[in-house]
Amino acid sequence: MEYHESVDYLESLQRRRPKLGTETTAALLTYLDRPHEDLDCVQIAGSNGKGSTGCMLERILRDAGLDVGLYTSPDLNDLRERIQINGRKIPKQRVREFVAEIDDCIERLREADDTPTYFEVLTALALHHFAAEDVDVAVLEVGIGGRYDATSAVDPVASAVTSVSLEHTDILGDTIEEIARDKAQVAPADAPLVTGASEAALEAIRSETDVITVGSDDADVITREHGLASPIESEISIAGPKWSLETRLPLVGPHQATNAGVAATLADQVAGVDPESIARGLRDAYWPGRFEVMSTAPLAILDGAHNPGACETLASLVDRYSFDDLHLVFGAMREKDHRGMATALPSPDALYLCEPDVPRAEDTAALASAFDDRAATIDRAGSVLEATERALSAADEDDCVLVAGSLYAVAEARDRWTRLQIPKRTAATEQARNVLTSAAVDAETAESVADETVHRTIKTYLRGPQAERVERAFEAIGGTCVRSDAETAGRRVATVLSGTSSQFRDLLAELTDADRGLAHVAAQLRQTIDDRVDGRADRDRYPWDQTPAVMGILNVTPDSFYDGGEYDRVPDAVRRAREMVAAGADIVDIGGESTRPGAEPVSVAEEIDRVVPVIERIEDLDVPISVDTRKAAVADAALEAGADIVNDVSGLEDPEMRFVAADHDASLVVMHSLETPVDPDRTATYDDVVEDVLHELSETVLLAERAGLDRDQIVVDPGLGFGKDPAESFELAARTDELRALGCPVMVGHSRKSMFDRVGCPSGERLPPTLAVTTMAAERGADIVRVHDVPENVAAVRTVRTADARY
Repeated sequence: MEYHESVDYLESLQRRRPKLGTETTAALLTYLDRPHEDLDCVQIAGSNGKGSTGCMLERILRDAGLDVGLYTSPDLNDLRERIQINGRKIPKQRVREFVAEIDDCIERLREADDTPTYFEVLTALALHHFAAEDVDVAVLEVGIGGRYDATSAVDPVASAVTSVSLEHTDILGDTIEEIARDKAQVAPADAPLVTGASEAALEAIRSETDVITVGSDDADVITREHGLASPIESEISIAGPKWSLETRLPLVGPHQATNAGVAATLADQVAGVDPESIARGLRDAYWPGRFEVMSTAPLAILDGAHNPGACETLASLVDRYSFDDLHLVFGAMREKDHRGMATALPSPDALYLCEPDVPRAEDTAALASAFDDRAATIDRAGSVLEATERALSAADEDDCVLVAGSLYAVAEARDRWTRLQIPKRTAATEQARNVLTSAAVDAETAESVADETVHRTIKTYLRGPQAERVERAFEAIGGTCVRSDAETAGRRVATVLSGTSSQFRDLLAELTDADRGLAHVAAQLRQTIDDRVDGRADRDRYPWDQTPAVMGILNVTPDSFYDGGEYDRVPDAVRRAREMVAAGADIVDIGGESTRPGAEPVSVAEEIDRVVPVIERIEDLDVPISVDTRKAAVADAALEAGADIVNDVSGLEDPEMRFVAADHDASLVVMHSLETPVDPDRTATYDDVVEDVLHELSETVLLAERAGLDRDQIVVDPGLGFGKDPAESFELAARTDELRALGCPVMVGHSRKSMFDRVGCPSGERLPPTLAVTTMAAERGADIVRVHDVPENVAAVRTVRTADARY
């Protein structure tokens, strides 16, 4: 069974059934050899805020060094988003294997008139995956209520009820008290329940179990939000009986401060996480589509508010920001209280109504009646992407564009900022066939169109109606378009476009004025095509603007794997830096902490003492200076001393790093890595290592962008050897040009790495393969190569440069 067939099977399961209880989920888990019994599970119930709280708890525990599974719902685009370990979605292969394994059990239950629901089976999948990967803690968001929810098949070590309001009254009860008592059943046996509930709901919960209260002045744990620290963070404080902390939180609002207090209390219960680590983890928390600020000029906000209460909270948050006109993009499901939502939202100056591409979406005529005459203008744009594009086009820099009404609408609108146009190498039929196969195009189609795909090829992800329109337009002008929803098995369609430069130009002309948000797709395609045809932009701010730049590595550490500490004294380091520049290095990268396997961590003070004196002594060099660090405090000191670039191999592990770089208007290298220092025994499972890295890096780039950095300042590094085996590292090097889909400069760091053991080159014999990969990376679009042996690699880059110029 292929991945998309597995997803189709899961999606075909019923969503609700009259039988209440956890027995069916328990039967599934028994069939799977009871994976939950070896897990420390945390259940988080509540009417609102349970997803955000789960996200914050997961981040706190990860930052404390634990391996954490997170199970949430709903997803934005793909069911795999619901099941993550350490921020990485469950692999497609695991989903396939699970469905093959559980199918027989489901059929037996169906014969016994006890067919499990979609949520019950996904709960079993999550617990099965978490047990297989031996996570330290599994954080489970409760679906409905608590007493009969599928997640209640586990015996939790800690639990929470975030808030209680009237919901699912047909199942949970007609009053707040009844609903609260139902949710209170998630309480652990050996610890008090943590709750942000208040008044009648709190009293009802107290009647069921011991509690730790979180919230106002009379709570056990007091939380306060002290206003916005920036457009994307608020200042909060949390004070418990024996600990307190202050931090910034990317999830803004007083309700999120309370959720943060619940998450912090759970982290203390579960793992005794210290306040400093809790503060750091909270600042690292990131929950797409929940009051997510995508840009500031104009202010663009995405929020999945889908009921009047959530819309009222959203309105209070929007009211904190200063802007001129409000452009509201609104799409909702049929069963929602549209008039109540419209009344709760701030009055828009311009309203753009849309219909998410799902069967339950309400039509724009019905939505218009809910708003009456509350908007000066109403535009029935139709698709979410078209509505978003029209709103952004109409908005001035001092306006606000707000997308709300449904997570489905938010998911589609978010495509505008996350869609990738991935250039593919299809110079030969076999390459073309591989590209099509990787997009989950069926074998017969891939074989029949492979020859037609031996042209310029770009792979992207579109919504169904967009993909259909693009296919018609491109094929009408002689291009080849192959669509497949099998790869994503979600609400997006993998679309592979192949054609000549002329055909792509004709396609752009066709789409420039098209609806359904395709004008923005055309703009992205134009940028991708121009980049491949014309090379780097005509700029000279950065050393990588005109030609592949060579970054020389200068480790001022006593335990460098390359030089064994030869340059850990300042005079020796300064001499080495000058030698590298004389040999042609375009950038000097100074590192004061080793990331080799088994390396001991270095304190901030010691790392600063190692790198800053060297930076101060070589500030007169006529090349940019980079500091290789994963600590924001070290980066700040280095930039103050004269550095120009921060090279962060942790991929923004320190939540302050992106803001430090933005404050100094410095360039920032972000690497894709699982952890630092490197653990050679720790790798990840990738479905397609290049595209997985691309999609994960795209979220990191968004974080850096929202801190105030432009994409030409953000350099992406695929992290060869960091959580990848040699074969995966070689594949990343060979497909370097695909990384340009991120719209950022690309750096390849491969120098003398253990990946070259794969080609029979042990330590000490790795210069030749290093030069080979340098040549390949330069030829395939790398903007920077990071190397130890500067003269030899400069010669390799210059050879490629000369060949490109002549031929």
